[in-house]
Amino acid sequence: MDPTGAHGKIAPSVSRDGLSIKVIDQTALPSLLRILDLSDIAEFEECIRSLRVRGAPAIGVFGAFSLAICISNGMGPDDAYSRLVSTRPTAVDLRNCLDLVLAAFREGGPEAALTEADRIREDIERSCKAIGEHGAALFGEGVRLLTHCNAGALAAPDLGTALSPIFHLHSSGKRPFVWVSETRPLMQGSRLTAWELSIRGISHRVLVDAACAFLMRKGLVDAVIVGADRVCANGDIANKIGTLDKAILAKGFSIPFYVAFPMSTWDPTCPSGEHIPIEVRGPSEIAVCGGERVAPDGSECWNPAFDTVPAELITAYITDRGVLKRPGKLSILPR
Repeated sequence: MDPTGAHGKIAPSVSRDGLSIKVIDQTALPSLLRILDLSDIAEFEECIRSLRVRGAPAIGVFGAFSLAICISNGMGPDDAYSRLVSTRPTAVDLRNCLDLVLAAFREGGPEAALTEADRIREDIERSCKAIGEHGAALFGEGVRLLTHCNAGALAAPDLGTALSPIFHLHSSGKRPFVWVSETRPLMQGSRLTAWELSIRGISHRVLVDAACAFLMRKGLVDAVIVGADRVCANGDIANKIGTLDKAILAKGFSIPFYVAFPMSTWDPTCPSGEHIPIEVRGPSEIAVCGGERVAPDGSECWNPAFDTVPAELITAYITDRGVLKRPGKLSILPR
């Protein structure tokens, strides 16, 4: 299946078709583009837990569609909500979007829930476009950017978050270059981000996570830009494991470190990164690679999926409201 539209744009990662959801199976990329058609709660739960859909805003949209469809199919709203919200604890977009759909249902019934889910998707898509415009203004011709994990069109509607400024720069003819850290253990950088950049013809190079310090020391990175799975009231963020490493290194080498996110990722009820629940995933993701065991049977594995970055390591936040350079200014963002 051709993954692009007429303008080299990736097909929607998540979309609603009546009472079913069409979603790109991100576990099959980059070798196979597989579109799933899902329609019941068990399929929705499995899709989120298995990372077939991933990226905080995309999970939020998927969750919104899932809850609205479950309600429309006669499932109890509270039961559907509790099952969906428990699938991934760190990314707050899921909870935020589920809350909006549940409130819409209580106000106007199943049709209102479906309408709200569609509105959420459209709103996040608009936010990501604005993030691209505001973020691109920070960078000049031929900027060399390092990104970690995947925060593009697979992770959020249409353009993504951290990759949106890069796409904007590219479409403006400013020739950005992107360093893509592979993002162990599930390789979201090398499998997904590099795939998105390749489709759009954006210059990039994949490197092992452990090479980032050497890269920065050689003066080959102008800025780091990442997405987020939760942004706290004090400006701390959670993102894919390995993001903290990049933030510490960027600080040490005096390189700007930017975080891009839509309003669905903002959590003013969470005071700091210490209060973010960190998902710990199964040991097989580390112990097994490509179907082959790479750790001895007797070796235990620890697999936190996220880490937190304190606000003092973040140069600025790129939002649809503009570039905010101080954590205190996050208070202007709506709930």
